[in-house]
Amino acid sequence: MAKEQGRAGGKGWRGAGPVRRSGGRGWYRPLNRERVLAAALALVDREGLPVLSMRRLGAELGVEAMALYRYAPSKNALLDGLVEALYLEVEECLAADAAGAVAGVPAWRCGLHRIGRATYDVCLAHPEAVPLLPTRMLRAPLARRPLAVLRDHERVFALLEEAGLDGVRAGVVFRAITGWVLGYVSVEVCPMADNPDEPDPVVRLGLDHLPPQELPRLRMAVALTEPGGPEGLAVGLDALLDRLVRPIGAEPVQ
Repeated sequence: MAKEQGRAGGKGWRGAGPVRRSGGRGWYRPLNRERVLAAALALVDREGLPVLSMRRLGAELGVEAMALYRYAPSKNALLDGLVEALYLEVEECLAADAAGAVAGVPAWRCGLHRIGRATYDVCLAHPEAVPLLPTRMLRAPLARRPLAVLRDHERVFALLEEAGLDGVRAGVVFRAITGWVLGYVSVEVCPMADNPDEPDPVVRLGLDHLPPQELPRLRMAVALTEPGGPEGLAVGLDALLDRLVRPIGAEPVQ
């Protein structure tokens, strides 16, 4: 996880200080926001979002639950922090990606693909936390989203400006890209298999239990046994960009 970062337009995270170890066993080394978020994300990765609570997180860190309220005034603030943690990892992925230019592909287009792939990789590494993106990040007013999220938005808009889009058109394309990437990864981490160890794809998905008269096409959808992978993400992103981003000077797409 990246080093401790602030939030834009929001409050709730406070400075670190010494806290008493749970059970009164002396003093624990000072916590900080980065450690709290890392422990929360690790707990969600391991056991899922429903188990996350201040009490459980305090037990993970060896402190009383009340000690965490200096870092998050509520569980909602903690969940928002997990969204920030995911986007800080996206930043790390982008910083570590030394991919160069692709012959014949504009730099702005390569940049959008890099952002999409970094988001995909982070989400696949933390599938249990992915539901927070549509339920918390997208439902928060724009200015109240974590700073790491806003920086991600800024990167996308900068690339769309490089592509020659004005503010209005860039907003349309930004919404389309955001919807595609987050929708794709949300589907990608959804459990599809009813019986994961079954070699027959029809049985693995449980399609043999579906009523053939009512759902004849879905019963044949064995392609759902395998994830779409980053290739599917790239194909969809290219389709959006081909449709929505026109070369400078070209006629608007109707």
